[in-house]
Amino acid sequence: MNVTLVEVAPRDGLQNEPEILAVDDKVELIRRSVDAGLRRIEAVSFVNPRLVPQMADAEAVMAGVPRRDGVSYAGLVFNDRGLDRALGAGVDEINVVVVATDSFSQRNQGCSTIAGVERWAKLAARAREAGLLRTVTIAAAFGCPFEGEVSESTVLELIRRVAEAGPDEIALADTIGVGTPDRVRALVAGAAAIAPEVDLRCHFHNTRNTGYANAVAALEAGVRVLDASTGGIGGCPFAPAATGNIATEDLLYSLDRMGIETGVRIEPVIETGSWLGELLGEPVPALLGRAGLFPDPSRPQQ
Repeated sequence: MNVTLVEVAPRDGLQNEPEILAVDDKVELIRRSVDAGLRRIEAVSFVNPRLVPQMADAEAVMAGVPRRDGVSYAGLVFNDRGLDRALGAGVDEINVVVVATDSFSQRNQGCSTIAGVERWAKLAARAREAGLLRTVTIAAAFGCPFEGEVSESTVLELIRRVAEAGPDEIALADTIGVGTPDRVRALVAGAAAIAPEVDLRCHFHNTRNTGYANAVAALEAGVRVLDASTGGIGGCPFAPAATGNIATEDLLYSLDRMGIETGVRIEPVIETGSWLGELLGEPVPALLGRAGLFPDPSRPQQ
C-alpha cells in the first residue's frame, strides 16, 4: 500500500502557535520537509493577516520555497481576494474549508455553511480555469465546539453539495479531535459512495488521543491521503482547545512498521520536530523525538 502524507505544519501547525516565526525559518521548515521526502506541503494561508497574523507573510514564504519536480505547494483560501493572492504567489493547489455547522462557520469564516458551499463553488471554478488542484475540506466533520455532535447525515449531505463543484479531493477534518474509528469508517464509506470519482483525504487531531487510531481506520476504509504536522504542532485558532495535529513522525512510525510506503524518511522528520521545538520555545507534542525509534538504528541487531 502507498500512502501520501500532506505536511501541514507550515500552515495548520504554525497558525495556532503564539510564536510567530520569521520567513526564513518557515522556508527552512518547508525545505526540511521536502528533503525528507514529503511531496505535498500545505505551505501558507491567504487569510486576513489581522485575524491570523502567523500567516501574514504568505507571499514572502512562497517566494522562498524550493521549487523541485514532483513537489506541490498548497495554500488555504477563503475568498476571491485570497485566491488572487494565491495565484500571484504561485501555489500548485488550493484548499477551501467549508464548516459543517453554522455556529463554527460564522466564527471561522463569517458566513453560514450554505454560504460557505456557494463560496467554495465559485473559488473552485476559478481555480479549475487556472489549472490548480482543488481540495475542499469539511471542517468539524466529527463534532463542533459550539453545537456538539454533528450527525453523519449532515456531513454526507454537505459532501454531496460540495461535490457538485467537481473537487479533485474532499478532505474530512476532525477539527477538534473528537472522532473515533467507527465514525471515520462510516463517513469515509459514505463519502466514497456519494463521490466515487473524487479522492478522499483525512485530517485528524490527537486532542483526545484518538488521532492515530482514526488515521489507521481511514486507511483501512480506503483513504490514501493523510494530513500530518511535523512535531504535532498546531490546531485551529477559532476552535477552543483544538490542539494536537497528529505528528508526522509519530504517524510515520506506525506506517513504517506496518509496511506502508510513503516515500518519507523518518529520521530527518524527527530532527525537524526537535528543531521546531527550539524555535517555538518548548518541546513539541510528538512523542517519537523523546522515545526514539524501535529497533534503535544505532544498535546492532542480534
